[in-house]
Amino acid sequence: MSVFRVSSKFSRIFGHQLRYKSLQIKSRGYADAQMPVTFASPTKIFYDQVNIKQVDVPSYSGSFGILPNHVPVIAMLKPGVVTVYEQDGSTNKFFVSSGSVTINEDSSVQVLAEEAVPVENLDQQACREGLHKAQQDLGSATTDEARAEAQIAVEVHEALVKAVE
Repeated sequence: MSVFRVSSKFSRIFGHQLRYKSLQIKSRGYADAQMPVTFASPTKIFYDQVNIKQVDVPSYSGSFGILPNHVPVIAMLKPGVVTVYEQDGSTNKFFVSSGSVTINEDSSVQVLAEEAVPVENLDQQACREGLHKAQQDLGSATTDEARAEAQIAVEVHEALVKAVE
């Protein structure tokens, strides 16, 4: 059987499916793309469906930047700094203790933090003192639960100190 006959038979059988699938492919342009962002903690809403240029987030799978038309993702936030790049070129930095980030197929982004505070509101000395106390608590922990709680406190305070330096 010749290649022509095989491809012709294939085309007759599967051609309509291939044409249908090719029509479903979306174009991924960035020039006119919108990226509505919602960023909130239980006590405050920082952004609510505001079109943002870029968001950088710290996650347990690695820190990454989010631009319009980003591939859909769900990730857990680790303690660190979320940086929001607004359309006018200004940037805002927020410390988050934990939470989640969801990037949807429609380019909308939700950053939900357990705790969040603007980095400029952090007290460097208090962050260092908190780290010192957390390290002491870790060293004196006698149960698995106390060790786990102290380890979490150390990780958060290390990220706090790094954020204010």
